[in-house]
Amino acid sequence: MSSKSTTEDATIEESIDSAAKTVGSVWPIHSFVTANPLSGFEDVPFGEAVTQAADLLGGRGYPTRETFRAALDDGRIDRETLDSELADRGYEADPETLLDRLHTDTESEERDDGGDTDAERVDHVLTKWLSAFLDEGHAKWSMPNRDEGFYAAFRGVAAYDGEVPDGVAKSLPETATEAIEAAVEPYPESQWVPVFEEQLAALPGWTGLIKQRADDEGPWQSAHPITLAEYLAVRLALCDGFGVEIEPSIGPGTADIDPADEIAEAFLSAWEASYRSAVVDRVAAESRSLADERSSAEGGSSDRPDAQLVFCIDTRSEVIRRHIEATGDYDTHGYAGFFGIPMEYRGYDAEAPVDACPPIVDAQHRVSEVPTDGETRERHDRWSGVREAAGEVVKTLKTNPASAFGFVENAGSGYGLALAARTLVPGRVRDLLGVADDAVPDEREFCDQIVGHQHTHADGLPVGMTREEQVEYAATAFELMGWTEFARLVVFTGHASETANNPYDSSLDCGACAGSPGGPNARVLAEICADPDVRAALRDRGFEIPEDTVFLAGEHNTTTDEIEIYGDAPESHADDLERLRADLVTARENATAERVESMGGDPSGSVEDAERRASDWAETRPEWGLAGNAGFVVGPRELTSDLDLDSRAFLHSYDWSTDPDGDALEAILAGPMVVTQWINAQYYFSTVDNAVYGSGSKVTQNPVGNVGVYQGNGGDLMTGLPLQSLMADADEPYHQPLRLSTVVHAPVERVTDALADHEEVTRLLDNDWLSLTVVDPTQDHRAFEYERDMEWRPLSESTATEPSATEPEAPTAPEREPAPAAADD
Repeated sequence: MSSKSTTEDATIEESIDSAAKTVGSVWPIHSFVTANPLSGFEDVPFGEAVTQAADLLGGRGYPTRETFRAALDDGRIDRETLDSELADRGYEADPETLLDRLHTDTESEERDDGGDTDAERVDHVLTKWLSAFLDEGHAKWSMPNRDEGFYAAFRGVAAYDGEVPDGVAKSLPETATEAIEAAVEPYPESQWVPVFEEQLAALPGWTGLIKQRADDEGPWQSAHPITLAEYLAVRLALCDGFGVEIEPSIGPGTADIDPADEIAEAFLSAWEASYRSAVVDRVAAESRSLADERSSAEGGSSDRPDAQLVFCIDTRSEVIRRHIEATGDYDTHGYAGFFGIPMEYRGYDAEAPVDACPPIVDAQHRVSEVPTDGETRERHDRWSGVREAAGEVVKTLKTNPASAFGFVENAGSGYGLALAARTLVPGRVRDLLGVADDAVPDEREFCDQIVGHQHTHADGLPVGMTREEQVEYAATAFELMGWTEFARLVVFTGHASETANNPYDSSLDCGACAGSPGGPNARVLAEICADPDVRAALRDRGFEIPEDTVFLAGEHNTTTDEIEIYGDAPESHADDLERLRADLVTARENATAERVESMGGDPSGSVEDAERRASDWAETRPEWGLAGNAGFVVGPRELTSDLDLDSRAFLHSYDWSTDPDGDALEAILAGPMVVTQWINAQYYFSTVDNAVYGSGSKVTQNPVGNVGVYQGNGGDLMTGLPLQSLMADADEPYHQPLRLSTVVHAPVERVTDALADHEEVTRLLDNDWLSLTVVDPTQDHRAFEYERDMEWRPLSESTATEPSATEPEAPTAPEREPAPAAADD
């Protein structure tokens, strides 16, 4: 190969990598991961980003005037704050007049001319073969030659596809790179990135999936490889065959900012500030009260709680935590739901392992369930085998074109009655299925998790973890939560959802576990902390764990609010555990009443209604998930324990007084805060423009390939959340589309130090993708808001004009040596 050709290949590869930054990663729907669809634009300010994305993807970046007007009328937008935001941008007209300048829903969604264009024919052919190639076990007949890669497989079938223009199959070069070189030869290198950006943006759902799949390098990618270069090669060849011009139009960064967007930015900022102000004021007030209580109790001893329960920081945990604390002497805490264990998990019956850690963290261990009780295992295998075989037979008969009609006809009234029962009395069906499931022993009854280091590897990961690693994971959990005291019972509680006939079920599971249930991670940490050698090592590190502390694991069903605690405690703690389980039943009743009422149901029968939603296969909204999320509070639970945050805030336990070096705070800001910003951005954009960034109504969706959903019978993969996860009705959003407001309880200088070594985090703050406010307990519990370039603005007017000698003004970034990176950075 000539040096020129090699150089050209490298330039094409670099151009594709650059263009791919504008495409957000999309995970398969069976492991739905909430992520910012505009993650590739986070290196520019939010206002510029949404303008560039609108030019490239066609999506709206701000709520509509109807949404803003409703928030203004309801008092969710403070008028004084709004006037200030508008004045800062040079607008003096009254808000109602300015609102009329904003777009309506209808105006922003009229994006195509409705014609059957040649570009649409390219999309039609391409998506047909993408769905066949990227299928993950759903299709009955697979696309041939998938093991050779997408480009080679397409070359093999193109000649037999009557929808592919004549000559395309014969003209395809041997390699994808050669096909791309031929397509871009008429254009200067300066246009290659814009060309690739527009071609990738034409089907952002499919290209986002390809991008993530190639980055992940999982088993499906290993078996059937595909790259963005292969995708572009096929697309560009089809464009040439259909006569579609690929010369780029106005590229990202060159579009003019719509004046209406400036007004919308003012309304959005005022709405966020109004929400944030209420949270900050309440946290600051609680901070003062907490300081007074600790001062008056100085020298005394605090009562030991009956139990400590650790939940995921998920907004849904806020509700159940309030109601648990109201039932007895219980402390609840918030920690990222993977419990700090970066693992890949394989259950006993699982066909393949799943990631059980956030997407920004690479799995470091394989943890698997291994049978230890042969007799119980045999009983499990026998019953579950019968059930699985029956299910496969029914599935095959229903989905095979040769047998589907005959199956329904021969099944007759029995099948019809089953369908009717699942539709009309789903709660009864759930009860019956629960009885059937009880006959099959649960894996936890006869399996242990391999937690200890096994000196073996699986798919490149070590099986289990060393003693030193176990101690580090436990110590990190206690350090991040600021724990110095331990109850008799400590329960690490993961979470999962329960729904029927729901393609988006994984979007309701634990986001910190990459859309998987969090119970396995809770079990691992509980087992680690129960190990006598680990406990001894933890005591050496200053964690005085009493001999009578028992560590257990559980899982919170976020759809029904049932909490299952795994296993039993020693006889010495049997009464404690029995009392806790009884109180959890009471907490569940009260929590479901609150949740069901928010969904328009009758709170008097809340448990039954929640269970119906979980089992009703016609239910499009089994639960609200993370809808409503707007805040992230980092601090002691006492700051929020008396507050009803309406299931809108992520809550991470943290005590600045136990973190003198700020290492724990640094880890929280660089880890959980970034993940919550991803979640928040997904909900925001899915709400403000569901047609582009969401996935439309579940009623008109069709699953494809076990990787995603279409709207209708084909086209691009939908990338975000469905309308039923966001809207109270057709015209009223349930989710309030606000950017994340983070509130941290710590000295402001310590927060500055924690941010100093994390450019990717400060870039998000500087570009207004989220906000950060600090309530400083060392400065009379005053609040400081991050502005940009590591500078802070005191929120008190008196502080802003006249800092006193006893109350120093907000600091800027100090000159210092870089601190060591956090362990999980």
